[in-house]
Amino acid sequence: MTVNEQATQEPAGALAVTGEHADLLEALAKQRHFLRFTTRDLTDEQAGLRTTASELCLGGLIKHVTSVERNWVDFILNGPSAMGDFTAMTEDDWARRADEFRMLPGETLAGVLAAYADVARRTDDLVAALPDLDATWPLPKAPWFEPGARWSARRVLMHVIAETAQHAGHADIIRESLDGSKSMG
Repeated sequence: MTVNEQATQEPAGALAVTGEHADLLEALAKQRHFLRFTTRDLTDEQAGLRTTASELCLGGLIKHVTSVERNWVDFILNGPSAMGDFTAMTEDDWARRADEFRMLPGETLAGVLAAYADVARRTDDLVAALPDLDATWPLPKAPWFEPGARWSARRVLMHVIAETAQHAGHADIIRESLDGSKSMG
């Protein structure tokens, strides 16, 4: 499969679902498509270029959204222990986290897109099989979360959709700055 095909491919593992589960999956699929679409016809080098004042590049955004989605699915399954204590992170931990936002030597756009497709299939399969969107866990310790707050599986999925949409917008700006291509319009 070419990188271009991977950039526009929808996850193949989704099960037939209805109701709210289907609505959430459809919203997430739409945002994933827009994010992946920004990488169409790019080389590995182009996917790693910074084209704006930010540190973001297209490959790094895909990596970041992949990690975010993977971690939140782990949270739905296992609670806050799946994400760790962000208040206890060291400088090295933060540096490793920063690597999510850029293409590292040896990484390819095809590899980044394949990892994203794997995570998307896992998420879709989980959501399709999830018996209760109201099940909650306490949030992990982090300076950006209110102490004692709990999120339901539904809230987590809405967060993943919002995060994916936000980064799809970032990606569209980066791509337009790279070569004038747009996702829409």
